[in-house]
Amino acid sequence: MKKTLLTAVIALLSITAFAQKDSGFGIKAGLNYNQNGDLNFRQVQDAGEDLISGSDGKVGYHIGFFGKLDFPKIYLRPELIYTKTKSSYDIDGTTNDYDISKLDLPVLLGYKIIGPLSVFAGPAFQYTLNNDLEGLEVNDVQNDFTVGAQFGVAVSLGNIGVDVRYERGFSENEANFIGNNVTDISGRVDSRPSQIIFGLSLKL
Repeated sequence: MKKTLLTAVIALLSITAFAQKDSGFGIKAGLNYNQNGDLNFRQVQDAGEDLISGSDGKVGYHIGFFGKLDFPKIYLRPELIYTKTKSSYDIDGTTNDYDISKLDLPVLLGYKIIGPLSVFAGPAFQYTLNNDLEGLEVNDVQNDFTVGAQFGVAVSLGNIGVDVRYERGFSENEANFIGNNVTDISGRVDSRPSQIIFGLSLKL
């Protein structure tokens, strides 16, 4: 036990020794241009095949915190983010907005290319807090906890950073819905995100 603890302390001291002055933590916020997966629906009284509607992207937002452990050529950047996304579907001739709120935990590994410019990538762990399809009764998503991936490019100018990234969910994560009067329409919607994210961060 003592040997394990000593090893952990030495490892921590080694990381601290190599970490650069840019290590620290801060806040970030930005805009998300989001699209979800397909929506399948049918009239409840219709025994025919499901109809499929692809989503149209709309602008959402995110806000949260980040940490950064900086090294000479690479950095590790975990983030804890509250995200609100929005997309829309054409359901039987009517446009319905699909809103999702979730907590995101990206763990990003970055590589410094030149000067303030870097690229990064990593897994993004997501916990769905709420999902709402306008005008319809929607059940909880199939899996509250899902995993996706993010990659992008960042520019750091002192304590201010800007980045643009692409995110993609790895697997379908569907929620069932039904019309409010129960007899008109039913179906399922894939909450898996595909989005472009624009972020602004401030190191504290």
